[in-house]
This record gives sequence, structure tokens and C-alpha cells, in this order.
Amino acid sequence: MILVTGGAGFIGSNLVAALSERGTPAAVCDQLGTGEKWRNLAKHEIVDLITPDQCLGWLDRNRHLIELVVHLGAISDTAATDADLVVANNYAFSRSLWDWCSRAERPFIYASSAATYGDGSAGFSDAWEGNALALLKPLNLYGWSKQLFDRWVAGQAAGLRPTPPRWYGLKFFNVYGPNEYHKGAMQSVIVRNYPRVANGLAIELFRSYREGIAHGAQKRDFVHVRDCVDLLLWLSDAAAASGIYNVGSGSPRTFLDLGTALFAAVDHEPRFEFIEMPQALRPLYQYETAADLTRLRAAGYERPFMSLEAGIADYVGRYLATGDRYR
Repeated sequence: MILVTGGAGFIGSNLVAALSERGTPAAVCDQLGTGEKWRNLAKHEIVDLITPDQCLGWLDRNRHLIELVVHLGAISDTAATDADLVVANNYAFSRSLWDWCSRAERPFIYASSAATYGDGSAGFSDAWEGNALALLKPLNLYGWSKQLFDRWVAGQAAGLRPTPPRWYGLKFFNVYGPNEYHKGAMQSVIVRNYPRVANGLAIELFRSYREGIAHGAQKRDFVHVRDCVDLLLWLSDAAAASGIYNVGSGSPRTFLDLGTALFAAVDHEPRFEFIEMPQALRPLYQYETAADLTRLRAAGYERPFMSLEAGIADYVGRYLATGDRYR
């Protein structure tokens, strides 16, 4: 059995779907709340559904059944301001799961984030040994909490302290795809703009405030959630070297590219409007993210990532434009 924390969330529910399709028993640790997050799980068989406060006791009781822990649960809102709550969820709970996997000798995969790279001035290398992580300067509380755990993990490994037999920290870049609908303002630009595009309205993009970068030419490394799940499944089976790895396409694209692909998916001519960026966001804004995949490829992962055009066409055609958006 595989335990997936955050298993009702975006990436987590897509992983649970893939495990269900493979016939691999999966248990989910998550909080569903009062919205429709439960729909992310509704199509798939799961062994159990527990809340985070039940997790460690549940692991102890089911230790003989657990083959792997995939820790994707977190407070992922980049605008979060309750530092104690974010640290409790994104750092302290992550440490508890790491320690459990170390004692139980079970592999551990956890979600880090490209938000750890801050404005990108230190580059996007996923090197974690030595002083590499200390060079990164996250721009928000969420990114810092992920950086805090990455650095703790690196310290555990470097200090020859107890570690899981295999462990992987995954720095996810700009993930999009089905089952992200509960994320509110943290939904991808694709799903937030699909209703406008489908109705022939213009996409609103932030103006650029950096010399040399045109409006809409800001870049992100967009990656389809299916590619993320394929990597998670590969890591669950492979004997790749433990470490921290970037998860992105490796090919950053502009928001204009994204909008053009979205309009093409609904067979409409592209239309854009450029709006002012809120003052509070401007000093925190990333103008480019780009996953360096050198280490991931060296670890043996050879599968290509979907192009932005193919990924958006798939997302629209199989989910957003149908009567059932859920995987």
C-alpha cells in the first residue's frame, strides 16, 4: 500500500487516480473541507481516508502494509501569512513523516517547490549538497517553508543521520491539469481563463515592469500534472539516487504562448488585454522560471515532457470542455 498525503489535492489526486488505474492500493491523508475537493477522489478506489492529525498513529498501526509514503500535502498558498500554521504543516509535519520512514525503513517522496528559487537570480539548479541551498532566497512564506525543509533534509543526509532507504524531494514548477479547481486563486492561468476564452473574451495578463521584457513575455516552466505523476510512478519503482530534483518541462514559455495555445484549443483568435499588477505583488513577482533537468536526466529519467500546446489541448479537450472536469 502507498500512503499519499494531500491525496485529495491537485497532484495527489492525480497520483491516486494513476495508482487506482494500475491496481495499486492507495490510502489518502487529507482534509476535504466544505467545498467540492472530495470530487477529486470520487472516481477512484482508495483503501482509507484519514486526516493529518490521525496520520502518524495510522502509519504505526499499518506499518506492515506500507510500501511507500508520498508526501504532497501542504499549505501551498503563496499569499499565506500565518507563519506558525505554515511551518507546522509544511515543515514540522514533513519532519515527522521523514522520521517515521527512517525508523520504518520505507521510501519517502515529498513535494518541494520552484518557489524556493525566489526571483531566479541564483539560477535554477537543483543541487542540494554543500552550501547550494543556502544561496536560494525565496520571496514568500510558502517558498521559505519548503526551503526550510529542503535544508533540513540536506543536513540529515550530509550528517549521516537516519534517512529513509530512498528519498526524493521534488521541486515542482508551474503544474496545470485536471483536479486543480479547489485551489481558488492558486489555480493555473489556464483554468482561470478558460471560461473567458470559450466565450470569445480576451485573456487578461499582467503588464511587465522590467526593462527588456514585453507585456505578456514573462516566462514560466509550465508542466502538465500527468508528467508529474509519471515521474512519481517512476520514482516509486526505480532505484534512482536519493536527492532533490526539479520537476518541470525544462522549456519555459511566455504567458502569451500559453494564451495563444488556449485560444487554439477552442478554435478562437487570440485576444489579450494587459492589466496593472498590484503594487504589493511587484517586488515578489518572478519574471522567469526554468527547470534545470540535468540531474533528473542523469538519474535515469528519460521520458519527454509534453509541450505546452499538447498539454493545453489535452486539458481542454478531455476535461475543461466536457461535462466532467475531473480525472
